[in-house]
Amino acid sequence: MFGEERTRTLLKPIDPARRSAIAPPRLPAHDLINRAEALAEPVAHRRQARPTRRLVLAGTLAVAVGAAAIAQTIGPSNPDTSDIVSPPAADPGVVLVPVAYGSGTRDAGSQLRAMANRLVDAEYDNRGGRYMYHHTKTWGDPVMTSPDGRYHVAFAHETKVWQAADGTGTQVTTQLEPQYPDPESRVYWQRNLKPEAAASATPAPDSIPLPPIDLAPLPSGRAQLNDLLKIRFGGSAVSKEVSTVYGRYVVPRQTRAEILRVLADVPGFLWRGPVTDRAGRNGVAITFDDREHNQQSLLIFDPKTGELLAHELLALSPVRISAYQVILDTAWLDRVN
Repeated sequence: MFGEERTRTLLKPIDPARRSAIAPPRLPAHDLINRAEALAEPVAHRRQARPTRRLVLAGTLAVAVGAAAIAQTIGPSNPDTSDIVSPPAADPGVVLVPVAYGSGTRDAGSQLRAMANRLVDAEYDNRGGRYMYHHTKTWGDPVMTSPDGRYHVAFAHETKVWQAADGTGTQVTTQLEPQYPDPESRVYWQRNLKPEAAASATPAPDSIPLPPIDLAPLPSGRAQLNDLLKIRFGGSAVSKEVSTVYGRYVVPRQTRAEILRVLADVPGFLWRGPVTDRAGRNGVAITFDDREHNQQSLLIFDPKTGELLAHELLALSPVRISAYQVILDTAWLDRVN
């Protein structure tokens, strides 16, 4: 198997990651393999597994042969983005329900600029440490659908990352109990998933060391942030990059304010007002509808500190949820614990 350096040498100028700081993989390689092998369809419905997503691992491109079923989104089928139902009472059998927000359609620009001007310090501001620490939780990554399109299962995981300026550190990932949109899906997948994939007990965390990478410092200037957040590609790309930045760096207050101003100048973001994220925290939300690609990005911020709390990606129709991530904690730490 090619190592990172040999791969980079062979690719040379056509290496798509040659100037990029590659984030650590969300899941260890063996977990991806286990998920690819988890589907145990009856012989009559067995079919060739095929890759459903790609991950960049330690600077090299690796195809993650994920679910053998078709990856689809899950949620209410109402395509009207102004009439989203509130999440039901806590029920481990329900897969993701979109965050509820009001039907207002105000442009987000003025609200984001006002918030940027009144930010206060976050807990980690004016502190330091060897490691940038992030604790995240992700649902719906991936979602698997049965061959006939009737039954769904969503995987979930919790990740803690300690990463130093040179890229080294530790990543600990805990696989969480799969979630189902209805009792029929639960019965189907618990019958057709391998026992270890369908088990209700949370398995022991997987810990992997992070290799050295060229982790560029987070820029604070407007021009550099515009480039980093890919504003030339529009709101969907910007939403994704904002989520990546907050999941990789400990973002200082001045830069948080500048990111809000960048978002304020991107056409198409709508102000959705107060919301509650999937972790039960109060925040304010903005959305961007990408009609060309039939998807909506929703970002939830702490209204006082400007920290990103959550990022939700939805299909506009006919189904709603694709993936949801919450950033539960961000800090500077001197040790892995």
